Amino acid sequence: MDNLKGMKRTCYAGDLRSSDIGKEVVLMGWVQKKRNLGGLVFVDLRDRGGISQIVFDTEVSKEAFEKAEKLGSEYVIGVRGKVLERQSKNPNIPTGEIEVFAEELRVLNESQTPPIYIKDDDEVSEALRLKYRYLDLRKPKMQKNLMLRHKVANVVRNYLSDNDFCEIETPFLVKPTPEGARDYLVPSRVNEGKFYALPQSPQLYKQLLMVSGMDRYFQIVKCFRDEDLRADRQPEFTQIDCEMSFVEENDVMTIMEGLVKDIFKKVLDRDIVTPFPRMTYADAMDKYGSDKPDTRYGLEFVNISNIVADCGFKVFSDSTKPGSSVRGINVVGGADHFTRKAISHLEDHAKTYRAKGLAWMKITDEGVTSPIAKFFTEEELAKITGAMDAKSGDLLLFVADKDPVVYDALGQVRIAVADKLGLADPNQFNLLWVTEFPIFEEDEENGRFVAKHHPFTSPMDEDLDKLESAENKLELRAKAYDIVLNGYEVGGGSIRISNAEIQKKMFKALGFTDEEAYNKFGFLIDAFKFGTPPHGGIAFGLDRLVMLLAGAENIREVIAFPKNQNAVCPMTNAPSIAEDDQLKELSIRVEIEDKE
Repeated sequence: MDNLKGMKRTCYAGDLRSSDIGKEVVLMGWVQKKRNLGGLVFVDLRDRGGISQIVFDTEVSKEAFEKAEKLGSEYVIGVRGKVLERQSKNPNIPTGEIEVFAEELRVLNESQTPPIYIKDDDEVSEALRLKYRYLDLRKPKMQKNLMLRHKVANVVRNYLSDNDFCEIETPFLVKPTPEGARDYLVPSRVNEGKFYALPQSPQLYKQLLMVSGMDRYFQIVKCFRDEDLRADRQPEFTQIDCEMSFVEENDVMTIMEGLVKDIFKKVLDRDIVTPFPRMTYADAMDKYGSDKPDTRYGLEFVNISNIVADCGFKVFSDSTKPGSSVRGINVVGGADHFTRKAISHLEDHAKTYRAKGLAWMKITDEGVTSPIAKFFTEEELAKITGAMDAKSGDLLLFVADKDPVVYDALGQVRIAVADKLGLADPNQFNLLWVTEFPIFEEDEENGRFVAKHHPFTSPMDEDLDKLESAENKLELRAKAYDIVLNGYEVGGGSIRISNAEIQKKMFKALGFTDEEAYNKFGFLIDAFKFGTPPHGGIAFGLDRLVMLLAGAENIREVIAFPKNQNAVCPMTNAPSIAEDDQLKELSIRVEIEDKE
């Protein structure tokens, strides 16, 4: 193989334009494609910047031409030559007006035939893409995604630094704590029988940094959660983590709106309007059945429980007691778009979210067409269609059940309808704040209440005195806020508890004894005794934010080396079995339970 001595790259292949005609350049990269036309060999040379066409002509350099004839796909080459106007221009690529006539060719490395094509539309399985990720990352789309991620991180660092935030690293080997997802545990060799945990977030450390007087902190940090995966989750993920002292909710929201505005302008050259709309958690659930609603389209819920409380359709009338409801959406003009079969598919979709069924009505010029219409009086039908603002050609869809089931199932039907009708504009970015989250949520499996976000979230001032005495803990609200983009939560935060006594009350409300709370969080409780400033913060999911900015379908598309849905890296085969000597040194014996 040739070496690089005496040859130095002058620019990226994708940077060349008609203004460079006449210049001598040196390019280095991979052979994307080769075409041999007898006396001429054309090679598309690809690097991170893009593609340039290289022409090997026997009249320019016979030696370079003969080497070019032997080139294969993904060979690594260096080329010296002159930029000339391209005879057959290609409007589909930025360099389509020029080509480089090669005077020298060096083959820097050969390549076997790659197991996947290096092109964006290769349609290869994700399993194969992840196995050969180093090849997958050569694709222009993937390199563009990683460059976009880099730009976002760069904007974040500059904006927060300019706003007096200090970047501080926090430990990866931390104390295991309850709540949230499962911890990844790390055994300690020097402390036999004891374990560290990998942090699910730097939550406690950033609060301690506020106690220490750092005032404004940020970190772009890896976090770890041992949980079941899906398209927008990974066992290790990246947060933009921020905390501020002497602030209330509006202070945090305002400065973070500025950050998001800066990201959109400098990364996508898009101007977004601030302040973002705000919606309480209660309103979000009531209108959309979701605490992260996609507001690019309507399809808002309508509660018809009071109308159908005494109707003849028992499925509806039985779902009007407190804690249950009958809610529907009006798919305007949807009657012609959804056949019986299509509605049946929507019903199956609703059932996967625990709904017992999906009732429907089509509005025609003659009246209501529906298998359940016979159970209602004309007056009841008129009230239902009136409440739903229904007109001829509309399709009404209903779910009747306990509120959590209605919210979940009808919310998913709403998304499915929007997908089918193309209601969500992919070029539109709708941002909003969802506020006043519940402090607690019910853990039905274990029969207790757990923190909706985390146990360090401050209650709303109006609910502070009810922390211990409230009959219904689910009604208590927190000073918590999420930032939502097109139906995805991209950031969440809260004003924290900064008073040791209130923190103790919170632990007690969550079922911790004083001893249990101190055993788990004693270092934080102790720190609060020594003058703690009011503080709050937020954490953005960097992977998810970049995914949305890139228009990708899942976060694996914007992470260099992700895990698959089984939390496995197909490229390195991690996780793997540890050697017996390693386990012995850690005083660990592995026993795999026979699940059969």
